[in-house]
Amino acid sequence: MKLIFIGAAHEVTGSCHYLNACGKHILVDYGMEQGINVFENSELPVQESLIDYVLLTHAHVDHSGLIPLLSARGFRGKVLATKATADLCSIMLRDCAHIQMQEAEWKNRKAKRSAEITPHEAIYTMEDADAAIRRLFPCEYGKEIELCEGIKIRFTDVGHLLGSSSIEVWATEEGVTRKIVFSGDIGNKNQPLIKDPTLTESADYVVMESTYGDRYHPGDHPDYVGKLAKILKETFDRGGNVVIPSFAVGRTQEMLYFLRKIKVERLVKGHEDFPVYVDSPLAVDATNIFHQNEMSCFDDEALAMVRAGINPLAFPGLSLSITSEESKAINFENTPKVIISASGMCEAGRIRHHLKHNLWRPECTILFVGYQAVGTLGRALIEGAAEVKLFGETIDVRASIKGLAGMSGHADKNGLIEWVTGFQEKPRRVFVVHGEDTVCKVFTECLRIEHGIKAYAPYSGTVFNLISDKLEYEAEPIPIKKRARTVSDVFARLLAAGQRLLAVIHKNEGRANKDLAKFADQVNSLCDKWDD
Repeated sequence: MKLIFIGAAHEVTGSCHYLNACGKHILVDYGMEQGINVFENSELPVQESLIDYVLLTHAHVDHSGLIPLLSARGFRGKVLATKATADLCSIMLRDCAHIQMQEAEWKNRKAKRSAEITPHEAIYTMEDADAAIRRLFPCEYGKEIELCEGIKIRFTDVGHLLGSSSIEVWATEEGVTRKIVFSGDIGNKNQPLIKDPTLTESADYVVMESTYGDRYHPGDHPDYVGKLAKILKETFDRGGNVVIPSFAVGRTQEMLYFLRKIKVERLVKGHEDFPVYVDSPLAVDATNIFHQNEMSCFDDEALAMVRAGINPLAFPGLSLSITSEESKAINFENTPKVIISASGMCEAGRIRHHLKHNLWRPECTILFVGYQAVGTLGRALIEGAAEVKLFGETIDVRASIKGLAGMSGHADKNGLIEWVTGFQEKPRRVFVVHGEDTVCKVFTECLRIEHGIKAYAPYSGTVFNLISDKLEYEAEPIPIKKRARTVSDVFARLLAAGQRLLAVIHKNEGRANKDLAKFADQVNSLCDKWDD
C-alpha cells in the first residue's frame, strides 16, 4: 500500500497523487500545470492504460485538466467525483480541449512566417475530452462508496467551489486498514452561494494543500459589495470600463451575486443602470450548472433567495456573450461597463482581447478577483508591469490595476490550520502539497513546531509506504531545464498506444490458444501495414 507524490509538490498547480492499494492503481486528481513551474514532475509509475480509478476533488483545470490526456493514452477506468464536479467537468474539459487546439493552430500560423518547421499539436483533442467525460461517475456528498474489494471512499464538501470535496479513502490489505484523506482545495469561509468547509473526524494520513499557508485574509469579513461599488463609480465617473479577469467557474458566479446586490440597492450613484457583460460561453454554461445543483450545494442565504423565487445570479442590464461577434462588439460600445471574461489568470481566452482594448486607457480599471500564479500575465500586471505583450503586440499598461483583497476561494493560513486541527486525533502524518516552494516549507514547519503535527512536504517522486509508516524513497527537487522539442505530441501518443498494446497483451496471458493466435494475427497485420 503505497502513496507516490507526482504533481503540485512544492508547486501550486498540476495536482496529482498516485495510490497503490488492494492491487488497484488510483490517481487522486490529474491536473494541468499553469504559469511557471519550478520543478520537474515524476512520470506516472504505471502506464496510463493500467490506471483503474481517478478520484477527482473538484473541477478546476489544475486538478482535472489532464484527464483527457489520460484517455488519449489508454485510460479506460472510472473517474469518480461529486455530481456538481462531474457536471462542471463535462463543459470545462471540452473548453480546455478547444483552447489547446486553438493555441496549436495559432502557433502553426505564426510558424509559417518563420523558419520553424516542427508542427505544434494540441496535447489532446476534443475527442479525447469527450472520451474522458464518458468516464465520469457522479457521486453524492457524505455517502460511503465501495470502490472495489478492500477500498471505500467518501466525498465531503470542502467549500472551495461548487461540488468541491475532500476525499476520504479507506484501504484494507491483509487485515490492515489505513485511512487517507485528500483535502483537495480547502475553501474560504463566508463565500457567497456555496457552503463553508466541512471538517473530517479522523484520518491516519492526510494529504493537504497549502496555497495560502503563509498569509492571512483580512481579519473582518470584507465588504466586497461596498468596495466593488466604489471601484465601479470611480471608473465610470472617468468614462472607463471595469474589466474583470475571472475564472469562468466559481468566481464569475460570485461576481454576479455581488453585482446583483449593487444593482438592487442602487449603490453606484449616477450610473445605476450600468451594463454588465459576461463574455465567456463556459461561464454561461457553468452558471446554468450552478442552478442545477443549487439544492445540494448552495448555502442557506442563497437557498432562501431561490425559495423566494429570486435568481441570485441575474439582474437587469446583464448580457451574456456567446459568439465571437458578440464578444467583439463589446469593445465598440462606448457606455462605461463591466466586462467579466475568462481566463482568470489572463493566460488564454477572450480576456486577452479585452485587455488589448482597455489596458492602454488610463480611464479604465483592470480588477483582479482571484489568485494569480507565478509566471502568468495576471501576476505580471498585479506586480506592476509597465507593458505587456498581447498577440505579438506590445501594450502600455496605463489602466488602473486593482484587486479585491481577501477575495479568494482558498482558505488562508488560519483556515488551513482550523481544518487540519479539526481531526479528533492527530493523524500519523500530514503531507503538505499544492503550495509554492517556500510556502510548503513554512507551513510544514508551522504544523510541526506550533501544533505538534508530524508534517512533511514531499517533492515529486517521493514514495511512502502506508503500512510500514516509512518513506521508501525521498525524492530530491529537480529544477526544470529548458528542453528542445524532440518528439511531437502526436508521436508521443503513438508511443503510449504501443505501451497500452503491450499491457493488453500481458493481460490476455492464459486465454485460449485460439484467441491468442487471432490476437497475434491482428497485431502482425497492423505491423505489416505500417512496416514499409
